[in-house]
Formats: sequence, structure tokens, C-alpha cells
Amino acid sequence: MLTFRRALVVAAVILTCFLFLRNTHGTPPATTAAVHNSPKPTGTFSENKAIQDTPAQQPAQTAPSKPVSSTLKWNQDDGGRVALAKKPLQQIPLADLKAQPLRKQLAYSFPYDSEGKFPAYIWQTWKHTPASGDFEEAFRQPEASWSELHPQFVHEVITDSVAVHLIRHFYASVPEVTEAYEALPEVVMKADFFRYLILLARGGIYTDIDTTALKSAVEWVPPEVPRSTYGLVIGIEADPDRPDWHEWYSRRIQFCQWTIQSKPGHPVLVDIVASITEETLRRKHEGTLDAKHMKSVMEFTGPAIWTDTIFRFFNNPEYFDMSTSKGNITWSHFTGITHAKKVGDVVVLPITSFSPGVQQMGAGEEDDPMAFVKHAFEGTWKPESERHIGEQQEQAVA
Repeated sequence: MLTFRRALVVAAVILTCFLFLRNTHGTPPATTAAVHNSPKPTGTFSENKAIQDTPAQQPAQTAPSKPVSSTLKWNQDDGGRVALAKKPLQQIPLADLKAQPLRKQLAYSFPYDSEGKFPAYIWQTWKHTPASGDFEEAFRQPEASWSELHPQFVHEVITDSVAVHLIRHFYASVPEVTEAYEALPEVVMKADFFRYLILLARGGIYTDIDTTALKSAVEWVPPEVPRSTYGLVIGIEADPDRPDWHEWYSRRIQFCQWTIQSKPGHPVLVDIVASITEETLRRKHEGTLDAKHMKSVMEFTGPAIWTDTIFRFFNNPEYFDMSTSKGNITWSHFTGITHAKKVGDVVVLPITSFSPGVQQMGAGEEDDPMAFVKHAFEGTWKPESERHIGEQQEQAVA
């Protein structure tokens, strides 16, 4: 018979055993990731542009990893950098967070997990959705190609009227971002800004409405590169190997932003969102947020600032141990590449991948094994009379 005294003895024995087992199992060490979460970019856009304009010491030739097939290859070229360990994210009271710099607010609101999965989202923007009768027939096949090759992805075409509400929702804790988005004077600037904003908040793939998917995104990076080792996939837009390249392009190597794949919270996205927000609000308060005083769209929200931001990340000691660095990573590390190259947690694809068929700068055709996305260069944000001008310039350069 279990008496009260015996019950107390049994309970004491069980409690003692539990405490013993608990104390003999130490807390497992925290895992580390390739990139940490507190962006603090260094340098200015002019300094980063200077990096583009100044040739650097050519990177040492390294033997490429053995490819899985004859068509999928990649190169690991980190310039001698070693990625720093991820710092644990500390809780910050909301009142204290608002007193932090904008970049820290963004990084805290959208923490970056470099070892996480790429979200299965495809984001596009346009004036109308495909369900609308006003949706242009010329875009129906390109838009449908993304769903056909990514049947398990959530594919959304976001209209301008919906975009502003999404931004207000995602960035409710950082209202300066919404204020900057609404203040931008040009539709193209808002379209540029939106792609960075949606990827920072939710991740996935952003691609322009006039792009056609040629291969699924799961094939963009060779399978021997673990997905836990990279968080941003970009392509080269321009690699003009001629003396007058600056008359046609803003940078010697220019990364395209019509198609980007990212995990949410990536430091490159934190940096570019903060930079555009700060510059926009500064000009708004000065009364210079107009065409008369502003930089070109390329420099303000387009490929120029995008390219500068990426190079700034590559050369930022906040993310990399530079003690073994071989010098700045510049355009010379990417000119002429024909296969994917990984620097830190960023995979850079060759010009063929997102610009096949341009018939210049070493780009292959649409049937090339490295061709993943076709861009129509429609200039959809321009008036109809000005569309295709970019394509005409490409032909003139050739």
C-alpha cells in the first residue's frame, strides 16, 4: 500500500534523478553561419565606383572543383577572405531599436539565416495582373514560363496599388522605408526599390515581367555547392571589354537586377535598402528630390548602385577576415567568366545566364547550358515611344 510517506520518498527519488540527468547534459554550442547579421557597410559610392575604375591585381588561378556534369561548373574565388562567424542576435526593446542606425533596425527586423532555405517565391510587378483583361499578351508567355518551370513556387504579380500596402505591412516597424518609397518621384525608381524591399523582407526570386525562365532556379547553381553556403544569386549584365565602355555602361562589370534570387535579410539587401532610403529622405527634406537635382536612375536605384553595393559587401571587413586577403575584389575577378563563381555567400553567374542571345561580351545563345533567364529588354517602365532603346544601344555597341 502506497502511504503518504512512501509517496514523498518516491517523488524525491524521481526529482533527484531528473536533476542529475539534466546537469550531466550540457547546453550544446551555438551554431555559426558564414555571415552575421549586423551590416555596417564602409566606404561611399564614389569610393566603390573608383574600385570599379581601377584595375586590381589579377586573382590567383585556382583549380576548379570537379563538375557533376560537363556543363555545370563553378569556381571558388574568395580573394583569400575568410567569412566571420555569425554573432548571436540579442533582443532589443522596441524603444531602444528606434534609436539604432537604420541598417541595424533593418537587420534586426529581417534577420539573415545563411544556412536556411531559399523561400519558394517568385515576385514580379506590373500595372495589371495576368487575371486582368488589360494584361498585355506579349507578357503572358514569359510570365507563365516561371510557373511552368517552378510548379511548387508561389508566383505573384504585384500591381503598384498592392505594392505600397505590402511595403507598409512589411516595414511597419521601420516607417522611414515606406516614406522613402512613397516619396520616389519616378515609377521606375519605385519598381527598382520594390525588388530590394520584397527580397529583404521575404526572399525568393524577383524577376522583371519581360523575362522568360529557360531553366528552373534549382539548376542555376551546381548541385555540389551546398545551398547552406550561399544566400544571394546574381548575374552579370555587362562585361564590355573596350576602352569606351563608360560611354555605354555605368560600371566596367555591371550586375543585373532584373533577376535576383536571395534568402531574406541578406546584408547586401539591408545595405541597398538603407542607402536608397537615406538618400531619398535627405533629398526630400532638402527639396531636391526631382529630376533637376537627382542622379540618373541607374545611379540612384538601378544597376549602378546595385553593383556598388555588392562590391562593397565583397570588400567589407565586417563580414570577412581580411588578414589573408589578396587585395580588393574588383571587376577583374569577374570579367570573362563562363561558369558560376562564389565569393563569400554570393554566387555570381556569367553573362550568359541572365543575358543569353545578346551576341556580344562573350554571351552564349539561349540553348547554351548556362542560359537560365532570357530578358526581352522591353524597358517596360518607359513610355512606348522610348522602349527598346536599350536594345538598340546594345546593337550599336556591337
